[in-house]
Formats: sequence, structure tokens, C-alpha cells
Amino acid sequence: MRFVNEARLRAANKADAHLLYKELALTYKIHKAYRAVICFMFVLPTLFGSVLAWADTKPAEDTQLRLMIYGDSLSAGYGLGPGEAFPDQLAAGLVNAGYQIDVINAGVSGDTTAGGRARLDWSLADKPDALFLALGGNDMLRGLAPKDTRANLDAMIQALQAAEIPILLAGMAAPRNMGADYVSEFDAIYPDLAAQYDIPLYPFFLDGVALNPALNQPDGLHPNAEGVAVMVDRILPYVTRWIDTMPVSDGDKGDSQ
Repeated sequence: MRFVNEARLRAANKADAHLLYKELALTYKIHKAYRAVICFMFVLPTLFGSVLAWADTKPAEDTQLRLMIYGDSLSAGYGLGPGEAFPDQLAAGLVNAGYQIDVINAGVSGDTTAGGRARLDWSLADKPDALFLALGGNDMLRGLAPKDTRANLDAMIQALQAAEIPILLAGMAAPRNMGADYVSEFDAIYPDLAAQYDIPLYPFFLDGVALNPALNQPDGLHPNAEGVAVMVDRILPYVTRWIDTMPVSDGDKGDSQ
């Protein structure tokens, strides 16, 4: 009988131990789940706040107006050092005037209006918001027919207006030794096109610089750095008035403008 009781006792103890183990395991699981919930409740707001903070400090997309200077060697900066080309000095002048504009140098030395017309489509891959058109000087120096210069500029203006890209046209003037007929026909191109397409015109790109040895390189054709500074000083009011007509963001124009 003692053996039976002992067997029963061992069985009872074993059952009690198994039950206790199950209770302990269940308690551990509940405790572990509780800790996970508590951790989640405290960590989630911190993590969410960090994400929001990162989003707030993430750099904003570039919203500056992109101005393309589309021309020949006078725009490209032939013979000039870094920062001395017309687009670079114009960009600096705009900053000093309170404007934050991304100025793109799309000048190609030796380019004619025919060359500019041929490369216009792929040049617009830079997605300018506005374009300063300064071509025609090489046409005149090579004695190309003014009617062809007019046709090329006309085609570029039409393409730009179709793309809804505002244009500021920079005029050129033929040397008087080209003959009265050539001078008359060539010089009329720019004001005629500006009036026809209702676009602003800067009458003469080299105003104040042409034929002045002190402001030109030894070739007498290309302005030096001081000459470019004169060009920018004279043209800047035209550019800022033109920019003021565009729907730009607050970051593009200074409060004083």
C-alpha cells in the first residue's frame, strides 16, 4: 500500500511540476508580449517623429528659374578665364541684384544662326525656363545673306514660343563697310522679329564695347573680361525687367525687386 501511495505521490508531483512548467511558460510568454507592446508604444512615436524630422530637413527640389544663354563665342567666353564669360558675369550680376537664377552657358564658338537652329532641340534638353538668344554675329562676319539669318532666327523664335519658353532677343549690327544695302537689311532683322513676335529686344549685344581696344581682346572682335563686365552692366536692367514679367518663385527674386 505504501508503494501505491508513493507512486501516486510521484505521479501527483510530476503532474504538478508539469502544470507549474506550463504556467511559468505561459507567464513568460505573456510577459514577453507585454514588453514588446510597451516597447512598440514608446519606440513607434520616436521613430515616426524621426521620419517626420527627416522629411522636414530633406532638401527642397530646385525651383530656381533656369536661364539659358544661347549664342556663339561672345556667349561661350572665347579667350576668357573661368568666371569671366558673359553667362558667368551675368549670373553674378543677377545675384548682386537680388536674383537667384541658374544661368546656363549654351554658347558655341563659331556658331551661326543656321548652327543654332540645328542644335536647338537637343539644347532644350537642359530644360531652360527662359532663353537669351544672341546669334547672328558670325553670319554678318561671313557675309551670309541676311534673309537666311532672318529665316533661322524666325524658326528658332517660333520653336521656343511653341515650347512656351520666354525669349529675350539680343541684336547685332553690321559693320558700315559691309555696304549700305547689306547693313540696312541685316540691322532690320532684330527689331522686325521682336515686333513681329512681341518679344523684348536688347538692341545691340556689344553696346559700349565694340571698336573699343581697351575692352576687346587683340583680335578686336571678342571682348575681354572688362568688356564683358560693361556688357553685363548695360544689359542687366533689361534682363531683370524681363525676369520680372515671369511667374517665378520667391526664391528667384529678391524682396527689393
